[in-house]
Amino acid sequence: MMTREEVEDHHIRISVKTKILLVFLLLSVSGLLVTGILAFIQIGDVSRYAVESSSALGDRAVEDSTAAMEKDARESLLRLAQDQAYISNIIFDRVSGEIEMMARYAGEIQADPSRVRSRHFYLQDEEPSDRTTTTVLFLSPGVEEDIPFDERDAAGMMTDIFIPLFASDGNLAAVYMGTESGMSFIYPWFTGMDASFDPRLRGWFTQAKETQELTWSEPYVDLLGHGLMMTCSKPVSDPERGWFWVIGADVTVETINRNIIGTQVGDSGYALLIDQHGNVITRPGLSSGDMRWDESFVTENLLGSGNAELVEVAREMTAGKEGVAKVRFEGGDRFIAYAPVRSVNWSVGVVMPVNEVIAPALSTRERILGASEETASHITRQQEILRTVFTGAFLILLVVVIVLSLIFSRYLTRPLEDLKKGSEAIGQGDLDFRVEVHTGDEFEDLAISFNRMAHDLKEHIRSLRLTTAEKERIQKELEIARGIQQSFLPESAPRIPGIDLEGLNLPAAEVGGDFYDFIPVGSTSWGLVIADVSGKGVPAALFMALSRTLIRASATRNPDPVISIREANRSIFLDSKTSMFVTLFYAILDIRKKTLTFVNAGHNPPLLLSSGSERISLLKARGIALGVIDEVDLEPVEVQLAPGDTLVLYTDGVTEATDEHDREYGVERLSAIVQSSRGLPAKDLIAAIVSDVTAFAGSRPQFDDITLMVLKVK
Repeated sequence: MMTREEVEDHHIRISVKTKILLVFLLLSVSGLLVTGILAFIQIGDVSRYAVESSSALGDRAVEDSTAAMEKDARESLLRLAQDQAYISNIIFDRVSGEIEMMARYAGEIQADPSRVRSRHFYLQDEEPSDRTTTTVLFLSPGVEEDIPFDERDAAGMMTDIFIPLFASDGNLAAVYMGTESGMSFIYPWFTGMDASFDPRLRGWFTQAKETQELTWSEPYVDLLGHGLMMTCSKPVSDPERGWFWVIGADVTVETINRNIIGTQVGDSGYALLIDQHGNVITRPGLSSGDMRWDESFVTENLLGSGNAELVEVAREMTAGKEGVAKVRFEGGDRFIAYAPVRSVNWSVGVVMPVNEVIAPALSTRERILGASEETASHITRQQEILRTVFTGAFLILLVVVIVLSLIFSRYLTRPLEDLKKGSEAIGQGDLDFRVEVHTGDEFEDLAISFNRMAHDLKEHIRSLRLTTAEKERIQKELEIARGIQQSFLPESAPRIPGIDLEGLNLPAAEVGGDFYDFIPVGSTSWGLVIADVSGKGVPAALFMALSRTLIRASATRNPDPVISIREANRSIFLDSKTSMFVTLFYAILDIRKKTLTFVNAGHNPPLLLSSGSERISLLKARGIALGVIDEVDLEPVEVQLAPGDTLVLYTDGVTEATDEHDREYGVERLSAIVQSSRGLPAKDLIAAIVSDVTAFAGSRPQFDDITLMVLKVK
């Protein structure tokens, strides 16, 4: 229980006197506050009206000028996008035309073998005197041993057209040809090609082969070290000789940036180029970084953006339309003007921040607002003078109210102080203390209730002492009963040669109804008993003691399990007057034969894990619980035990243990822990099962007795 000092540490205490003072202060000054607030509101309205009028004037001026500027900007940006698209068409048409020319030349070479003449082919390790006079021949892995020389000689004739076309077009980074047979002819000659390069696996080759027409690739990392690259390619084939070639020309993204989208738009505007699928072909800042040529370069796709407005613009661009849209992205509003590049079915976009367009209008608005703020500042100074006068009047009134409130609160709180003294006396144990308050109001009623509470508390404490003493007596008797009941169980398992045998009983309450026993039956046999009495608590414990005595007496006299258990059942039935019963598993272990002959009177069938097997067998036998009827029909069953066999006997307190979600432990979990712990001694196996059941139950308390017996054949 917390002391007064601890309560004061945890809570802010305010006395009743202070509370009364605060109430009077609130009531007294509220009128003055309302009057002052209304005056300030009126003055504030005048100030706001002046500022708002100026702001409205500035806003109208900004709106008019902004609309005009936006209109001019849209027209200008659209013309710029159309111009960039026109320039792009020229460049891409030229490259496409050059590829068409080289493809026709390649077709003529394939169709006319007489045009082929022998020449020297330079590989990477043989540098020519002039690199611009020849191509480099590169053989893909696995091609060196079986070079198709006739196709090589024919393909080498492409050098004659590569040289003049490359020299005439400064936008080309390289021209080349790849064959289905694994050869590559690249102009101009260079060295440093990766040994794993294979043209048949590159996108420009597979795309041309798939479409069978001229095509442009998406950006990729160039293996020649030119950064991001796009390739225009077209296939050429000779079905009769099985030749398949792909002619290609490279254009770097840097070239496209310089010649197509390099135009600066304002201070922070820029241009971009996207393909028919919405992929960004190029834009300022787009580069391959430190990626290798054999790594896939993934560019952004505007159609996959999370910005719905940007996606709508991308749809218009991929549809080949032109126009201007206002979109919010990259942290602000931006105009996007777009026009199609029809030669390659791509689209050019020009992006410009809206703020750059309307900057002059915003500057005009700021000047108007500055003048408005000067007016508002003058009004604010007048408000400060009025606030000073109001504050002086408020302080004078506050002093008067405080004095009057202190006098009145002292009169009202005297009965509360008497009640406080009484509560402190009760807290110190003086239950005979009485509070004397005679004010003729609710305080006097509270004092009467307080005195009655002290009297009732004194009587309650006396009754509680008597109840506690009786509970302690019952608890002590139950502890004695627990000790007596535990004495009925074996102190230890018998030491049998070749057998490891242990048992354990964990009652759920002080006393329980489960028991187990080891009964000597002759000189070479032992009776093994595990039983569960219906019910719980003291009645179950008494019935357990009766049943255990009768079963042990009958089993000692009769070596036959059926006869002994039937005799015990008759005795239990005759002595039972409470409709209680007991489930039982009784087995006779023959030490010499290593056999187990058992009967089951309605009990959980034990688990038998045979050596060399992972399968659990249940020892089932026909029979009902003892004490229900005077004659029971029991089925005797005999099993042969072998070295390494493990037998686990248990009560339902194991399998019916539940967790916080009311799920039962079950036979499956018991079987699993027996299988995983089969190598442990009997005592350790019991401990493992109990630990697993306890962990499964978690915070759930044990609601039924847990009894286990484990037999292992060594």
